This record gives sequence, C-alpha cells and structure tokens, in this order.
Amino acid sequence: YNLPPDPDDASSPPLPLRPRPTRARALVLTLVVLGLLAIGFWIFAGFYTDLLWYRSVGYASVFQTQLKTRVLMFVVFGGVMSAVVALNCWLAYRARPSFRGISPEQQGLDRYRVAVDPFRRILVIAAAIALGLVTGGSAAAQWQTALQFFNSQAFRVNDAQFGLDLSFFTFRLPFWEFLVGYGFGLVVVSLVASLLVHYLYGGLRLQTPGEKTTPAARAHIAVLLGLFVLMKAASYWFDRYALVTKDGDRISGGTYTDINALVPAKLIMFVIAIICALLFFATVVTRNWLAPALGFGLLVVSAVVIGGIYPFFVQTVQVKPSEPDKEAPYIQRNINATAKAYQLTSIQSEGYSGVSDVKQVSSALPTVKNVRLIDPAVVSQTFKQLQQLRGFYSFADTLDVDRYSLADASGVTTQREAVVAVRELDLNGLPTGQQNFANDHTVFTHGFGLVAAYGNQSDVDGNPTFFAYNIPPVGLLSIAQPRVYFGENSPDYSIVGAPSTKQPVEFDYNDKGGNQVNNTYTGSGGVPVGSLFNRVLFAAKFSETNILLSDRINSDSRILWNRNPRDRVQAVAPWLTVDGDAYPAVIDGSIKWIVDGYTTSNGYPYSQRTTLGTVAASAAATTASQPPDQVNYIRNSVKAVVDAYNGTVDLYEWDRHDPVLKMWESAFPGTVKPFSAIPASLMAHLRYPQDLFNVQRDLYAKYHITDPKAFYSGQDFWKVPDDPTKPNSGLAQPPYYLTLQMPGQAAPSFSLTTTFSPNNRNNLAAFMAVNSDPGPDYGTIRVLQLPKSTNVPGPVQIQTQFETDPIISSQLTLLRNGGSQVVFGNLLSLPVAGSLIYVEPVYITASSGTTYPLLRKVLVSFGSQVAMGDTLAAGLSSVLGTSTPTSPTTPTTPTTPTTGHGTNAALQAALAAAQKALQDADAALKVSNFAEYGAAQDRLRAAVALAVQLAQAGATTPTTSASPGTTASSTPTASPSGSP
Repeated sequence: YNLPPDPDDASSPPLPLRPRPTRARALVLTLVVLGLLAIGFWIFAGFYTDLLWYRSVGYASVFQTQLKTRVLMFVVFGGVMSAVVALNCWLAYRARPSFRGISPEQQGLDRYRVAVDPFRRILVIAAAIALGLVTGGSAAAQWQTALQFFNSQAFRVNDAQFGLDLSFFTFRLPFWEFLVGYGFGLVVVSLVASLLVHYLYGGLRLQTPGEKTTPAARAHIAVLLGLFVLMKAASYWFDRYALVTKDGDRISGGTYTDINALVPAKLIMFVIAIICALLFFATVVTRNWLAPALGFGLLVVSAVVIGGIYPFFVQTVQVKPSEPDKEAPYIQRNINATAKAYQLTSIQSEGYSGVSDVKQVSSALPTVKNVRLIDPAVVSQTFKQLQQLRGFYSFADTLDVDRYSLADASGVTTQREAVVAVRELDLNGLPTGQQNFANDHTVFTHGFGLVAAYGNQSDVDGNPTFFAYNIPPVGLLSIAQPRVYFGENSPDYSIVGAPSTKQPVEFDYNDKGGNQVNNTYTGSGGVPVGSLFNRVLFAAKFSETNILLSDRINSDSRILWNRNPRDRVQAVAPWLTVDGDAYPAVIDGSIKWIVDGYTTSNGYPYSQRTTLGTVAASAAATTASQPPDQVNYIRNSVKAVVDAYNGTVDLYEWDRHDPVLKMWESAFPGTVKPFSAIPASLMAHLRYPQDLFNVQRDLYAKYHITDPKAFYSGQDFWKVPDDPTKPNSGLAQPPYYLTLQMPGQAAPSFSLTTTFSPNNRNNLAAFMAVNSDPGPDYGTIRVLQLPKSTNVPGPVQIQTQFETDPIISSQLTLLRNGGSQVVFGNLLSLPVAGSLIYVEPVYITASSGTTYPLLRKVLVSFGSQVAMGDTLAAGLSSVLGTSTPTSPTTPTTPTTPTTGHGTNAALQAALAAAQKALQDADAALKVSNFAEYGAAQDRLRAAVALAVQLAQAGATTPTTSASPGTTASSTPTASPSGSP
C-alpha cells in the first residue's frame, strides 16, 4: 500500500510544505496602503489649499470657525453615538443569562455565538465607529444651526401666539428640533443593537418555552423604551411652536384648527408621553409590563384621536361652514408677519388715475426724454461685435445697468444711466489648436477693461454711444488698472507672476501696430505656487501634472482660482445668500464687482414662505440661479465688493438693524466692516438688488390686501404680467432699472420698477418703483394703484396694440424685408403727470453675415395713441400731438387717393420736410457746424424713408400727428374716460 508518511516517524520523509503566498499578500497590502495614502493625500491637498485660499483673501478666521464647529459637532455627536451604542451592547452582553435553556432556537443561535464570540469586541467597536462616522458627518452638516443657537440675538418682537421673542423660532428652535431628532436616532439605534445582542445571547427568547425575557433584559429594554417615549414627549412639546411656521394650503403659520385643536392636543399628548415614559422606567423596579403597555396604548390612541380625529372634526364642523370668519384672525397674523419679514410695511401706496391732460404730460416730458433705450438683455451681441476686439474676449449675455456722474459738452456734470460690461477672457474663443496647458493657464489669464454706453442714446446707425471703450481703455472713465483677473467668466485657474527679470508671457493686448503686448501679474491675489510642496498640492487639487512639471512656474508664481465674484463672496460669507447678479463698476480707477448679500431665515412665525430660486426663475431673469431653499424672512444686509485685479473681498454692513446679521457677526467677528466704512465712491454705485425686489413684488401682488376676509376671497390679487416681448415663454416681465420721478419725489431718482395686472386680466392694476439711489430715501417702495373702474392697458395689451396697429405693422413689415429680424427691447412703463407712457425700443438684426441688433425705432404709447419714431422725442411728439402746430390731435378719416400728382397731404408734408432738412444741411455745412449738419442729415433720411413708404402704400393710410421719422395711429382701444 502506498501509505502517507507517518509524521511521528523520524525516519519518514517530511511532508511537502505548501508555499505561503507571501508575495501576493505583500503586494495586496502594499496596494491597499498606497491607495489609502493617495486618498489621504488627496483629502489633505483639498483641505490645505482651501486654507491657503482663505488666508490669501484675509478670511482665515471664517475657515477656522467653520472647521472648529464642524469638527466639534462631528466629535461630540458622532462620539456620543459610538459610545452609547457600544455601552448598550456591552450592557446587553453583561446581562446575558448563564443558562439559556434547551430549544431548537437556542441550538441554532449557538452556531452564531461560536462564530461571533472571537470577534465580538472588534465587531462592536467597528459597528460603533461606523455609526459614529455616519452620525458625526450628518451632525457636522448642521454647523450653521449650532452657530445660530449659540450666537442668538433678540428681535425684540414677540410672536402672536406664544409671546416669545422671535429669536426663539429663528435661532433656537431649529437646534432643539435637531437635538430631538438626534435623540430619537440615538435611542432607536441603541434599542435595535441591544435587542440583537439580547437575542443572540439568550436574554430575549422568541421561541423558547417559559419567560421570553430575562429580568435584566426586561429592565434594559424598558429603560430604552422609556427614553424613546421621552423623546416623543419632547417632540410634542416643540411641535407646538413649529405650528406657527408651518405651511398651509392658503397661508403659512397656524390656522384656526392648528391653534385651537392641535396646540392643546400636542400639550395633552406631551403629558401622556411623560407619564408613559415614567411607567416604562418604573418597570425596572416593578417588573410588570402591564402598566407601561397600557400607557403606550393610551399614547397611540390619543395620537390618533386627539392628534388626528379631533382636529379633523374641528376643521370640518367648526371651520368649514364659516371659514372666512374663523380664519380671519390668523390670516391677519400672516399678513402682518409677512409684511414685517419682507419689509412691506413701509410701502407708500397711493391712488393714481392713469389718465391726464396732454398739456400736463407735455410739461413733464423732461423726466421722460432721458429714459433708457439701450436694453441690456438685447445689446450684448452689439457690444461683442463692436468692442470684443479679439475672439478670446467676450461679454456677458446680459449686460448691467449702472449710473455715472459725467460732464456734458457744456461742462455740466449730471448723473447718466449707463449700460456696462466687463471685457472678460473666454478660452472657448481660442482656436482648438491653441488650447493647451501653457496657453490656457499661463498666457491667456485675464480680461481687459470695462465698456460703458449711455443708456438713453445711440448713434445714427443705431449703435450704442460708448463713453468707455477700446483697449487700452479710452473715454470718460479713468481706469488705472483695466486688467480683469477675477470675473464671471474667468478660467478655472491661472498661474501668473514672474520675477521682473523674466520676459512677460501673459497676453495683454495688441498695440496700434498689431504687435502683441504682454504683461506680468504684480497683484496680491492668489496663492504662491513656486515651492515644490505647493506645486504637488495643486497638481493633486486640479489633477494636472503640468503644474508639477512646467517650466513656466517659478519662485514668484501665484495660482488664481475660485475667481467668480459671487463664489468668492459666498466662500468668505457662507451664511449669506448671494444675489444672482454681480455687476461691475469703475471705483477709484479700479474695476470692482458689487455683489448684494442677503441674510435669510425660515423660522419667522406666521410669515409666508417663498423660494428664491422659484421666484427668480419665474421672472425673465438673466441672473445666476438661486438655491431652492425656502425662506420666510430676508434682508439685504450686506454689500460686498470684489476687486477685479487682486480678488480682494470686502463685506460692508448695510442693514444695521437686522438681528440675523448681528447673530452672524457674533459668530464670525471682524468679517463685516461697519456701514460707516463704505467709501463715497462705492456708495455712488450701490443699488437696490433685483432678486430681493422680485421676492417683494411677488408677495405684494397678494399682500397689498390687508383685510383678512378680502385676502381670503382673493378677488383683488394681482400678478406680475407676462413678458410681452417674449410671448409664450411663461416668464414674468422682469423689473427694470430706470431714472424716473414718482409722485412725492422732489427729483428723479435711479429706481427699480415693475407693473402689476389683475389676476385674470391684462390691464394695468398698479405700478411699483423702489428708490435705488443711496441716501435717506433709498429702499422706499412706492406703489401707484389704479382705480378698478378704469381700464388702463397693461404691458401685454400695449404690446398687442403696437404689433397690430396698421401703420406700425406696415413699418415693421418693411423693416423685416430681406429677411431682417425685428427684436423688441424692454417695454418700459413710465408714470408721468397722472398718466402712463409706454416706451419700447425696436432693434433690427441683419439676415446674413455678421448679425447684431441695432436700435432703429422707438415705440411709444400714450392713452389710445401709439406711434413709432426714429427717436424717442419724435415718438413722444407724435402721440402727444406736439410735432407741428397744425397737426390734428385726433385720428383723421381715411382719405381717397387724389389725382394729379398722385400724392396726399401726408406725402407732401414728408417731401416738404425732406426739402427743409436738405436746406438746413447745406446751411450748416457752409458755416462748418457739423453737429447741426448731422442732425439735418438724420431728419433728411427719416423724411425720405417716410415719403417712400407713403408712396408705396398709395398714401391712403390715415395718419395722426405724423412728423418726419414717425408713424402714428389711434387704433381703437378700451381707453379710460378722458384720455386723448
């Protein structure tokens, strides 16, 4: 027989040893360690580079405060979870019975006990640590809630139901609710872990005859159940307060049923839960489960009956039959709280007739003739065509509106509206073959200059009239540092800077001879990246090995990233909600980005909730999107400024009475500069923010109703009309920045305006404007409310009148000849001397070749009159009947074509105007008056165009108050009585 060798026989040959897979194990272990080190280094690189960024902008304390709070929350709540779960597992194990009985159940569990016992401690510790990590990570995300709790500031206003200072609801209640939720999780996880251990080691026997639990297991489980019910009692207690901030079908805040049924029900259930918890705790001594079982059953029944059926009964039997009367006090609470939370209490509302005499309107025309015609949402392509200059430069799709104090030809300085844009770098404009690491990150690093055009004028070709333009910048603005390293379209990162002895490599511009001029960044922005350690860190952060290998990086190199102004402000003030539109301004010779910051809360009692993102998206907004967070309190508490060259961020206190701002200033001391530190040069460019105004107008459409029963019926609610220039888009008409004079104002002011229409109609219900000029009147919202008995056309109706008017329609058809496109600019509503004037610029884009919009016509409406002129003045003259002394002010009857010369009076007038313009041009040329010569040429061109049109149409179309360069009509409309 071939028997195996005997291991006890020394003469037997040794058994062959199986080779140990030491090399494979070592390789796997090495790969695991290297993987962990790589992950650890990647995490460290992200963390450390973020710290370097915060240090570079001077806000390291913000990073440290966030980090400390997050770490503390992680350690405390994660550590408590781990410790409590491990403690309960240990207690359950210690309470295991010495004799478990003999049963199939226990015999089956024996196999698991044998398998688990050698690793019991490791398993418990690992599970506890895993739970602690998950819980700690979740708790760390609540760092802002904790800071609000510990830095709470008094509102000095009490809520209408409980009489508590509002700070309890906005700052402290969210943290208490977090603690209750955490307590529930802690108890439930501990209970589940304890039940598993008790079952595994025989303290809990589901199938074994006799007692199902040991006394020790019963006591342990009873205590945990008692703690669970105690957490439920705490939940009932705080639920009462949460009722005044809850969302309802009609309003936010407690309703009649909430206050009169749910509040007492929650209090009763709180008491029952306390008693039930005490009964569970008593079981440790009495060892009798009957009393706590009855108590828990009573709690469940009360939750169904008192917490569910009773409120339903109250709502159905008491409230529904007379709901307007029952809900009136609580709707009034909602109206009052919403007005305070959104600063609607100080709105100055007054009646406005909407109709007035032509003479009154004519006398007030100086406040209208300078209205902005350059639409920032239309002319971006025009700016690009005329001022882009190089393919890798670009402008935002929607430009910004600002104002500057500029001297006119006579040397008089006045405030002028301006449409402005920064010439930013756009790497997508580089040819594909030129896109590489060196070009993308070390050569093309910055934009150049700011372009500004007058808001109310264009040149003879319809181009904007620029007063700051070209590279290097020229014009009326003194820009000492035009380079833009921090902007809304800047590359992800750029590496800049070099010793003065090195040849500059950063592209700047081309001089007049076409030669490339380069530049070396000498600012303070960014983080040094010259050292090997930092190069390794940033190579890991941006996953780019060229950062480590490139010769372009030297000892003086700096890396710029996180360059969008909004992102920079959000990073240094994470507690702010940042406005969607950062706008540029030239301040003290530098280009600055101005960003509005909001402090918000979602815990203001009875205030109506809204969603910033939804409100912004519903408007024809051209700003960055807002987060979908719900809020019921908002203040524009901070004005932030970002330097376009150095990237420095300055936060200035704006609303000095905001308790939410004071709370965050307590949490992050020294980060917000006082109001008194705002430079006068910056103050001149601050304005009322658009996102806040969108929220306020959206709410005021309902909350202009202050009577609760009228509010309940909703018959007088308004709406923001649809954008008439974008039909079928579903977008609301955006608010517009305009310089206008509202009733009660001593002089025109830079304002943000909007209109309202009744809910299911398109006529005008009201006009709203907020003063945007910093000063005592800043932020004052004025509303002109039109009588319900009149039918003043709203923006949608006016747009329809423009496009369906026979004369204007024929003119638009002519403008569209050859495939050209007509683009309607912003339809502006202007209250003037008790009436409304509508103004809308009309742009034309070519059908082929290089296309960009040019301002060609201006549509004007007053009362029942509509007109289209070459200029605003011409259009106003036409609708007001002031162009010629003999022009009729009412529509003429259509005439029959005359014989002989084949012309009518309108054509003769146009030809006469052309002849007069030609004579004026000749006279001006003889005396070298080129300004008058150009104006005469404009009149000549307009008169000839009108004559051609009338000749083509047979000169049979009725005209009203027509002057050269205008077409006017009196299309019948539902006009208010007394309108011309």
